[in-house]
Amino acid sequence: MIETPYLLFLGDAPDQLAAKVAQGIKDWRPEFAIGQFRMEGCKADMGLPDLTLAEARAKGVKTLVIGVANRGGVISPAWKKVLIAALEEGFDLASGLHNLLRDEEDLAAVARATGRALHDVRVPEVDYPIANGKKRTGKRMLAVGTDCSVGKMYTALCVEKEMRARGLKATFRATGQTGILITGDGVPLDAVVADFMAGSVEWLTPDNDAGHWDLIEGQGSLFHVSYSGVTLALIHGGQPDALVVCHEPTRPHMRGLPDYALPTLEQVRDTALALARVVNPACVVAGYAINTQHLPQEEAQALLADVEARLGLPATDPFRFGAAKLVDALAAI
Repeated sequence: MIETPYLLFLGDAPDQLAAKVAQGIKDWRPEFAIGQFRMEGCKADMGLPDLTLAEARAKGVKTLVIGVANRGGVISPAWKKVLIAALEEGFDLASGLHNLLRDEEDLAAVARATGRALHDVRVPEVDYPIANGKKRTGKRMLAVGTDCSVGKMYTALCVEKEMRARGLKATFRATGQTGILITGDGVPLDAVVADFMAGSVEWLTPDNDAGHWDLIEGQGSLFHVSYSGVTLALIHGGQPDALVVCHEPTRPHMRGLPDYALPTLEQVRDTALALARVVNPACVVAGYAINTQHLPQEEAQALLADVEARLGLPATDPFRFGAAKLVDALAAI
């Protein structure tokens, strides 16, 4: 178990999106987020108190969480001084990066000497099966996106929150490091061996009550050449009854791929639905989740109205305006 509360380490994050792990914890488990630690040049800010290690320790912090998700998931050499000092100060370390804490010998040596724990949440701990495609009971929603980091996790969490407020049976199913740190459970899907990815999603979303919804956190995008494989595994392993298409309208290009434009909502809708119907011919698109955080409210509402008029399905920013429209659509399935 990862001990709480947390000090969120933002390091030298180049922008707010690079600190999406910290942002997710701060938004969904604010009671765990006591403060933030930023290095020189950091351009991310969670709006939390900037604390030294000693100040955080005095406030009862137990774990320093690496809140940065950089391209390739590596532990920057520039961070090492802070991470080692945190261990010496008495903190455990937690990370969702591909580059494991336990594989960094200098960190591992200090952790052994100080009796502190290194938590690598992006390590599969189950022998997952190969997918079999058999129909499962219960219902499943999968968030799919036009790009990476557009709000797929937030959409699933918002839908879960709204469903539970209505007394409906619903479970958020985490498939990435941030979701696992928020909920304490899930599958680190992009660290699973390729042949077992779809099977791990079947394992994560087993047979359930007829009215129960598994709300599956999406990853990547079918149109993102770096990460499309993990998205397809979610579609086939998740066997969704409904898709929600997620989009961030201010992106100039695909995240990390300046030569690739974002696909349209229609392209994602049609491609994802065709692939979902391979495993569930009854799958439908329930609506659209548009991340409007960079738009003023009036412009955001106008955009949502346009999407609804053009595509004929409910559209909302579930974090900003609530997920009621999406839940209404899902409840009707």
